[in-house]
Amino acid sequence: MSLLQVNNLIVEFPGRHGTLRAIDDISFDIAPGEILGVVGESGAGKSLTGAAIIGLLEPPGRIGGGQIILEGERIDGLPYERMRHIRGRKIGAIFQDPLTSLNPLYTVGQQLVETIQTHLPLNPKQARERAISLLQDTGIPAAEQRMEHYPHQFSGGMRQRVVIALALAAEPKLIVADEPTTALDVSIQAQIITLLKSVCQQHGAAVMLITHDMGVIAETCDRVAVMYAGRIAEIGPVHAVINHPSHPYTEGLMAAIPDITQDRERLNQIDGAMPRLNAIPTGCAFNPRCPKVLERCRQDRPSLMTANATQSACWLHAGSAA
Repeated sequence: MSLLQVNNLIVEFPGRHGTLRAIDDISFDIAPGEILGVVGESGAGKSLTGAAIIGLLEPPGRIGGGQIILEGERIDGLPYERMRHIRGRKIGAIFQDPLTSLNPLYTVGQQLVETIQTHLPLNPKQARERAISLLQDTGIPAAEQRMEHYPHQFSGGMRQRVVIALALAAEPKLIVADEPTTALDVSIQAQIITLLKSVCQQHGAAVMLITHDMGVIAETCDRVAVMYAGRIAEIGPVHAVINHPSHPYTEGLMAAIPDITQDRERLNQIDGAMPRLNAIPTGCAFNPRCPKVLERCRQDRPSLMTANATQSACWLHAGSAA
């Protein structure tokens, strides 16, 4: 049973010269306790997908079609106050820069206790005990004393732990983590990733992990969705996507990762750049950059089809989709 279902989601931006589609008809689901990685170049639509699910699309961006269903309830298009309650209670969010998620004028303890009391029926003493317990769970030493400290008194890695504690405060069913380790150095990244994984196992929460770091994906996720120009190019079990990619774009991403066992002077790269929203080519959006392009790729846009152990939006697999 899926915890989150995203069906044919469209996110669009109306402008003077027409409406631009930033997310174009994507569908996926996440099961309880599962970590789904969403990966792709900058501009692929990863963060917009997360923002649409959380209900935090920046105007004039809007959901132009499709459905977002959380625990059987459709949550796109809900009134602001109802979505605000769901966002705290059922969906936790972890963003790239912890400073933007924390109020500099309040202590960490005040922010945690307020969040807990807003969403859970606990008195101030119980809320404080839960806040201290959350800080301990996320690996913050001397948690009781640290409750009285302000965000600027924490290091970057410790601030991100506080943000994770805040995201878990109301025991959400889904956590949307948007580049949660990008602002941190590598040793701290590993700790935060380990923390996210253990949190999922303990609480049974599903996680949508948005990143452009394939190392983080390989280390953390159960499944991965590769996005390109607002669509899902490939989705499947993480080991299948990494070791046996079936979409030329995924192959290019994997080939671009340095291999310490090979002695090469130049890294592989995918020639060209992601198309702008107002200049997405006909057919498959990747066709101008694709080394395996067919004539059909320039005319018709492929949907996801079965390709080995994954699903791939590529006409190379049209024969195996039957």
